[in-house]
Amino acid sequence: MSPSATGLPERIGRYRVLASLGRGATSEVYLCRDDAAGRDIAIKVAYPPRLADAERGRVYWKLFIAEASLAGRLSHPNIVHIYESVLGDDVSYIVMEFVPGGTLEQYCRPENLLPIDKVVEIIFKCTRALDHAHRAGLTHRDIKPANILIVEGADIKISDFGAAISSVGDTTQVSGIGSPAYMSPQQIKEHPLDHRTDIYSLGVVMYQLLTGVLPFSGRNNFAVMYQITSVEPPPPSAHRRMIPAALDRIVKRAIAKDLDDRYATWDEFSFDLADTMRSGVLAPSEHEKLDAERFATLRKLAFFAEFGEAELWEVMRMSSWEDVPAGVTLMRESEPADRLCVLAAGNVKVTKGGKLLNVLGAGECFGELAQVAGRDERSADVATTVPSRLVTVRYEALARVSDACRVRFEHAFTKMLAERLLLSNQRLEKT
Repeated sequence: MSPSATGLPERIGRYRVLASLGRGATSEVYLCRDDAAGRDIAIKVAYPPRLADAERGRVYWKLFIAEASLAGRLSHPNIVHIYESVLGDDVSYIVMEFVPGGTLEQYCRPENLLPIDKVVEIIFKCTRALDHAHRAGLTHRDIKPANILIVEGADIKISDFGAAISSVGDTTQVSGIGSPAYMSPQQIKEHPLDHRTDIYSLGVVMYQLLTGVLPFSGRNNFAVMYQITSVEPPPPSAHRRMIPAALDRIVKRAIAKDLDDRYATWDEFSFDLADTMRSGVLAPSEHEKLDAERFATLRKLAFFAEFGEAELWEVMRMSSWEDVPAGVTLMRESEPADRLCVLAAGNVKVTKGGKLLNVLGAGECFGELAQVAGRDERSADVATTVPSRLVTVRYEALARVSDACRVRFEHAFTKMLAERLLLSNQRLEKT
């Protein structure tokens, strides 16, 4: 592995190096050319210094050996094929299939979600691939979007079986392996594991692909692990209202904390996914069109002027939209406060004791004062004066948004209240 002028090695074994594809904690992956077979391949090369590390080197080497040992063992259209492995004194590497489309990570953001039917198709293919691995005696143990590669469209391949547990031996029984956000409660507690830990992890991936957020999040890994073992997450539809109840039920069962409540087999998981595709409960095309229209509307409203695309998509997922005729009272003084609204179109009047306080138009917010002040009751009446379109956000949903989205709301509230205070002062000066 002598370096070229570009800093890359010219060759790895008999393979020509074309580019670097990425670097991990213990290895680097290169795009290479197999001239004899006439194809591009990916080669994972181990870092000798990391493998020599006194504390973790033995673990890293054991995981590398485990992945290398799978050469020719797994043959499935949705699993990355390992062609060859070389373990040498100077260099150790694994030769594998090159998958050009990147990973599913790119579709785990609220602003870049896949259509719901595509998510179901991808997860279905993952269940079949992992069932194949299970029948070969393997539990992956590190299922996450970064380890699911995209061939094209909804065609995927699962990679990185280095952390896999084999039922035919204990060579990979290493604790502390996996990505905390995707670990099952059993994995966190270091209980004996089987394929049901992968079912849980894939359920988390499905949740994230559907919503753009993880079911559990926290400031550090310990906070995330506590939630995984102790807290029930909201259903995916709480973040993306168009998600049908059938998918809420599938995700809930896949990420059940108790093994008795989780899918017992990959076939059960696969059947439920296939049933949603057969039954016609998925109708993403019209929903996706409606999403695009609503997103474009939000971008034009003054209240959301400082929101980025990611935050706007979060608002899309948690809000409800409603067209209301003129003369409808939307909020009443002294009633319980549980939501705020932004006018997408139309006008409303704000009154207290029959006295007009304000008239609000498109892009303005109302119902936020109880949220900002921490009050339980409304302080005024709000009613439409013309046919209006409302974007409603419930306080409980606002409590679950990302930190970035919450900051945007707080800035919008502050700016809006300051503008109203200035307008009130100007009115007083004229009286």
